[in-house]
Amino acid sequence: MGMILKLAWFASGCAAVGLILWIGAGAVFGAVAAAGWGVAVVVVLRGVAVWAAGVGWFFLFPEGSRPTAWTCVLIRFLREGANALLPITQVGGEVIGARVLTLRGAPASLSAASVIVDVLVQAVTQFLFAAVGLAALAAMRDDDAVRRTIAMVIVIAVPALGGFYLAQRPVGQRIVKALLKRVVGEREWLPFGAIDALYARLAAIYANPRGVAVSVLIHSLVWPFGALEVWAMLAFMGYPSGFSVALVVESLMHAIRGAAFAIPGALGAQEGGLIVICAIFGVPAEAAIAMSLIKRVPDLVYGVPSLIGWQVVEGRALQAFLAGAEGGRGR
Repeated sequence: MGMILKLAWFASGCAAVGLILWIGAGAVFGAVAAAGWGVAVVVVLRGVAVWAAGVGWFFLFPEGSRPTAWTCVLIRFLREGANALLPITQVGGEVIGARVLTLRGAPASLSAASVIVDVLVQAVTQFLFAAVGLAALAAMRDDDAVRRTIAMVIVIAVPALGGFYLAQRPVGQRIVKALLKRVVGEREWLPFGAIDALYARLAAIYANPRGVAVSVLIHSLVWPFGALEVWAMLAFMGYPSGFSVALVVESLMHAIRGAAFAIPGALGAQEGGLIVICAIFGVPAEAAIAMSLIKRVPDLVYGVPSLIGWQVVEGRALQAFLAGAEGGRGR
């Protein structure tokens, strides 16, 4: 599986480079240069958005078992950086984030449960954000194709999100344990205890509706920051547009990234999708590719230090493990 993901990462990277060369590297990087200070604006907006998303994650934890807000924010940057920069699927960063939270002292079941609920909150609020974007597009263009797209998104997304939520509730616990029993028989197998601990933590999180509601509110306010990024880039590149256009571009881009979740960093998919979306509003392909490249700048600015920090945490954990093993042999 690891080799397949690395090959997918390499192939998608080649696709992104191929798009740049097909359009013309000079034109693309000229559009990037034209953005000027818009790049810095995008970096700042992304930093604020990820910081807020970390705070939204913090509120999901039951009182008394919360890590610090600063810990949640730092690990949130790591999750984003891992999803964007490592040759893993776009949910691999969540696994890394849960592990680092465990290394920082949180119970493994709580780390996993909090990330699972946080992903659901993100997915629900992203769906609502996409719905707003599609509604804005429908208002701009009275087109049957747009209405069919909206209906298709609702038909697919609502059952999927509902199923993901039910999988975290007691009915999901019963189904998972029933499936494991079919595999291992009636033996008391270790995973049963881990599953019970995980679902106990999920129940504790959902027993705090105020915290979940605050998290939903914060994440709902985070998504429009991406539209502000698009609005700023188009303005700096000389294609000024209203916020509604930026909202449509950003929401549809995230829909494409969601569909391409198995592609590391959505390389190629994001670039190709933006070309098609921007063409609707008369933005040329080189500006669309430039926009995609600029959107990846914060991934490097915040992601690289986060990944280095992750390696430091892993190194310290390994040293502690080896020191403990050495002490055990000494006794």
